Amino acid sequence: MSERAAPFYCPYCGDEDLRPSEALQGGHGAWECAACNRAFQLKFLGLLARGLRHSEAGGEQI
Repeated sequence: MSERAAPFYCPYCGDEDLRPSEALQGGHGAWECAACNRAFQLKFLGLLARGLRHSEAGGEQI
């Protein structure tokens, strides 16, 4: 089994001082932000059935 990816910054305040959290229920994917004192959990929901769609124009018009 591969190691899970860690978040680079807090989704609430943007700070990078994150630590794994065991206090939340489930424990897996839970993180604590030392800057804003919030805890959050990450969860992968799955792949989208429609996939990635590209525009035929090849980019944005200026």
